[in-house]
Order: sequence, then structure tokens, then C-alpha cells
Amino acid sequence: MLKVLFVCVHNSARSQVAEAFLNKLGGEHFEAESAGIEEGNLNPLAVKVMDEIGIDISKNKTDSVFDFYRKGKSYSIVVKVCDEINGQRCPIFPSALHTLSWNIEDPADFRGTDDEKLQETRRVRDEIKDRVEQLISQYREYSITRR
Repeated sequence: MLKVLFVCVHNSARSQVAEAFLNKLGGEHFEAESAGIEEGNLNPLAVKVMDEIGIDISKNKTDSVFDFYRKGKSYSIVVKVCDEINGQRCPIFPSALHTLSWNIEDPADFRGTDDEKLQETRRVRDEIKDRVEQLISQYREYSITRR
């Protein structure tokens, strides 16, 4: 089983969505957690767009990546879903075999009407789902070639 950590700025939307998708779609091959570089609260739009597809993240808590680091948690893969500048603030987990950067837009930065922000958050949700499915596919291909 691969342990995967998803990191974004506040652990409020992107990393929470990625964690939920990997835990739902990854089966017994993956265990996902998520954390933020700074303290944050769940983004209500992220909660709403995940609920639309039957995934409840409303009771999730936000966590600090630095707390995970201090606790000595280890991960096979660390995925930074924030922009490159914020991603550089993430601590290095020595156990990580791979560190990936996805550079996905932050729903907290969306402007416009409520409907426009909701639509953009849906787009981000769908992009994250696609990326998670690619991650799952890459792992399965990797595990087959390693046998």
C-alpha cells in the first residue's frame, strides 16, 4: 500500500478533495491524508461540490503539514496541489519516493457571482479527480513492472 499526502496552502479545498478521491477510488492500494502549510477552515464550496457527487467531506478537519512532519509521519508520495511558490514552503519528507506538483487553482481565490465561483470549484474538483485517476493508473503500471 502506498501512503500519499496531499498538501495545499490551508488544507481547505484542493488537498481535501484529492484525499477524498484517492481514498474512494484507490482501493486497497492507497491510503491518503491531506494537510496545509497554514491553518485554515474547510471551504464550503469544496464541501458542496463533493456532496454533489456523493462524497461527504463536511466533517473533515484541517491539518498542518508541519505537525505531520514533527510526528515523523512517512509517505511514499507527497503531492503538492498548490502553486509552485507555496509548494516550496512544504517540508521535505525523507521517506517520500516521489514528490509531485500539480499546481491547481485555489477555489479561495475565485471571484465573481456565487454561481460562477461554484462552477469554477466544480472544474477544479473534476481536474483533481482526473489527476487522482492518473496517479492510480501510474501506480498500478509501476507495481506490475516491479513484479
